Amino acid sequence: MTPLTEQIFKAGLADRLLSASQVDRLLGGSDARRYGQVNRALKAGELIKPRRGLYVLNPVYRKQPLHPFVLAQQILPGSYVSAESALGFHGWIPESVHTVLSMTHGGKSVTYEHAQLGRFEFRRMTTNTGYFLQSVARHELQQQSALIAQPLRALLDLVYSRKFEWQGIEFLTSGMRIDDQQLRTVTGLGISKLRAVYKGKREQAFLAELQKSLGL
Repeated sequence: MTPLTEQIFKAGLADRLLSASQVDRLLGGSDARRYGQVNRALKAGELIKPRRGLYVLNPVYRKQPLHPFVLAQQILPGSYVSAESALGFHGWIPESVHTVLSMTHGGKSVTYEHAQLGRFEFRRMTTNTGYFLQSVARHELQQQSALIAQPLRALLDLVYSRKFEWQGIEFLTSGMRIDDQQLRTVTGLGISKLRAVYKGKREQAFLAELQKSLGL
């Protein structure tokens, strides 16, 4: 075990995501020494770098698995998990773990892919001012937290990113594989809250047709 991995264990951080500044504090010493220790742990396969400035121990050294939603939150702070990923999490569609889809308010859409950690997509979106996190909740996952869209918000984010037009309830239940019973839990209040979020006519029309079809 490399010295850095030993330090991470001693500090009780084996199951945590670590920033570059946290690693620097653990190691101390000169920049060259810290750089050398980090590279040694990376080459040994004990340390993994999801992106620049972010590190996590190899799963074989962890007591608890790293939840991909928590990792997504740390790869791009300020984003939240949504679309198919959130719908699967809430049981609205059959769960898929191939890609974690998140929405971000600033910057550009970006994708990160790691052989051991998976694929993470961040899609930029625009909303009305102050409503980016409307109907988004914080969830505790394996003693760490992540922001996850509530089901209806996740559905409308999917409509937004894929440019889906309203095609009827059957398209949702058959084409998108959304559970009919879950869909029937949508409330008029939930729809009303989302009307304040989206600027586009497509999303507004989708909400109006969904409300009509559900008899709300």
